[in-house]
Amino acid sequence: MPIRQHIAGREACPFLPHAQRILTPSDSRQAREGDDPSCYYLAALTCAQSLWLQGKPAQALLQLNHALGVSLAPDDIALTQWPLPYQAKVWILTRRHEEGFIGNPVRHYQHLASRMSGPNKELRAWRAWACFHLAQSILPADEFPVDQRQIEKEQLEIPIWDKVLVQLNRIGSPAETDILRAISC
Repeated sequence: MPIRQHIAGREACPFLPHAQRILTPSDSRQAREGDDPSCYYLAALTCAQSLWLQGKPAQALLQLNHALGVSLAPDDIALTQWPLPYQAKVWILTRRHEEGFIGNPVRHYQHLASRMSGPNKELRAWRAWACFHLAQSILPADEFPVDQRQIEKEQLEIPIWDKVLVQLNRIGSPAETDILRAISC
């Protein structure tokens, strides 16, 4: 089924590839099972666009999490065409008043970062902390609070923004901290 670039007045995210048709998370999951990380990265980004246009911002943000978890070489053509999707996340978060469930991204990224497991967990955790700080800087704290109970129960220390940048500069993509500095609020 073809997809229009505007569904019910919803503007396509300019920081994500055009979705030629309606996609679901199972579409990107199929790409993940292949041998080409670039293909999976682009599939997750395109699926995020489709989900955004379908009025599913929380699911779109989850697809962007998947894209941030893909291991790509710094010179991968996919990153040249579509840089790490931090700007797409910011773009979606600033449109939280549009139709669709967004959940609590601040709490989600706190949990994601502090409970990370699997391949590349250190890099993925620092990227989740970056998303936490971006979400926290955009979303009102009274509507999108941190999980204070987890902080107290687990004695969780949320790293400051500068530490996140230092760690991503150490283990992330070469341009990653430049992207984050350019869009940080």
